[in-house]
This record gives sequence, C-alpha cells and structure tokens, in this order.
Amino acid sequence: MTMKSPLEFFRTLPKKTCPECGEQVEEQAESYFMECERCLAKKGE
Repeated sequence: MTMKSPLEFFRTLPKKTCPECGEQVEEQAESYFMECERCLAKKGE
C-alpha cells in the first residue's frame, strides 16, 4: 500500500454536502458549519 501525499489526500476528498437539503457546500477557511448558507439563514429566522 502506497502513501498518498497530503496534497493529493485533500484534493481527492469528496465535496461537503448539506445534510438539510443535499446541496454542495462551498468550503470556507475556518468554518465548521455543515449546512449551506440557505439552510443556515432559515435556522436564523
């Protein structure tokens, strides 16, 4: 078994998906939210 480089590992991670609506979440640095912007806005109301 060969080791992947860290860069290759992060490049091949699957996109983050919102558990509420299934939309792909745009990654943001230092953000640990799992929901998309639209679902987060709905929760804030």
